[in-house]
Amino acid sequence: MIESVQRFFEAHPESVGQAREFAAVTLAGWDLAERIDDIRLCVSELATNALVHGTVADHGFLVRLDAEDDVVRLEVHDSRRRCPETRQAADTDLSGRGLVLVAALADGWGVQDRTPLGKIVWSCFKAAGGTTA
Repeated sequence: MIESVQRFFEAHPESVGQAREFAAVTLAGWDLAERIDDIRLCVSELATNALVHGTVADHGFLVRLDAEDDVVRLEVHDSRRRCPETRQAADTDLSGRGLVLVAALADGWGVQDRTPLGKIVWSCFKAAGGTTA
């Protein structure tokens, strides 16, 4: 069975916390508690990136969660095409580790264009006992 839910968030700093809570409540409702912490952290990182680098002129971002079989797919949609890249942050850098964390916690991630504008940054997570997506 496929479960799917999405929610739009305004371009405000408090939206990142709201997106984390949205993901946690959704996953708990789907009985997928074993990956809540990893997915919440990835929501936080991707939503922050969308807010800081991906939104234009008060356009917010969209968070979508899909669960099929034993895989959860997280998507964060924003309005800029600028493609995020992992980088090696220096010990003294205050930012720049988000995508490294996503790559470490997710079982896969990537970026795709969104029509008519923007991009989707996605990540997939195997649930306990899951198989490769």
